[in-house]
Amino acid sequence: MSNKVLVVGSGAIGGFYGALLAKAGADVTMTCRSDFETVKRRGFRIDSRELGSWRFFPRRLVQRSGEYGGEPDFLLLCTKVKPDLDRAELIRDAVGPNTAIVFIQNGIDIEAELQAAFPDNELISGLAFVCCNRIAPGEIQHLAYGRLLLGNMPSGVSDKTRRLADLYRTSGIEAETCEDIVGGRWQKCVWNAPFNPLSVLSGGLATQTILQNQESLVRRIMTEVQAIAEAAGHPLPADIIERNIAMTRSMPPYKTSMLLDFETGQSMETEAILGNTVRAAERLGLDVPCLQSLYALMRLREQQSATGLGGKHPSHN
Repeated sequence: MSNKVLVVGSGAIGGFYGALLAKAGADVTMTCRSDFETVKRRGFRIDSRELGSWRFFPRRLVQRSGEYGGEPDFLLLCTKVKPDLDRAELIRDAVGPNTAIVFIQNGIDIEAELQAAFPDNELISGLAFVCCNRIAPGEIQHLAYGRLLLGNMPSGVSDKTRRLADLYRTSGIEAETCEDIVGGRWQKCVWNAPFNPLSVLSGGLATQTILQNQESLVRRIMTEVQAIAEAAGHPLPADIIERNIAMTRSMPPYKTSMLLDFETGQSMETEAILGNTVRAAERLGLDVPCLQSLYALMRLREQQSATGLGGKHPSHN
């Protein structure tokens, strides 16, 4: 059975999960722009505490999705979700009639853009519960976890989704399918909503330090997310907050993706992670003061970055 894969977005997530598919025997092509020459010479270096270290050379390396040619069985979209990026246009030239579009991305209510652009294609939502960073061109450090949750939009699990999950399990990581993947997105938001913005607003503190000093605030934010999810028809497990707290305590010191973007002067996923969550609460008539305050402060921090008032930050990306 054909498993032709095109990965769009070759940062930490795209590089790591693309390398795992190749490890499982898939025919993987990667798009790579800023790191193209480095990866062409040396491939990707994956350094994982759990899976070991190896070098990954894609079957093909292209700079744009339109250079792929033919029709991939799976197109993995692994970019950040930001207002200045048109995700549909980024992949349009590579999507064929039978291509399943898999978006492994953070955020709430981020699928409408892809559903509208590709109404006849299978759309698979992917959630990565993982700690990994791009530490240099073509260099990816996997610190902990790696579980992947996959499900079809708006709901259900197709044969192709099961096939993709099987490939990931073959590669050595945990991969599950989910009938209610929208609910899965709310589960991921329970962790993302506090730790991504607080890592930026605290001036760069690691997740463990944030939790050690502001656990009560973290819990209040998580409780607000849980309430929104329930009101939206996606009740979360009763122990979701305790599980996230325990996971954060046990993970190594970790810089969030939002913090890395801030430190390198890039736009952040404020709208996908916080803005859309707050707007969902507003539609449902819920009062979420912690989330609203975080969102307002992050908007100010973005304005600070845009005007160059934040000073220079050390680069980790």
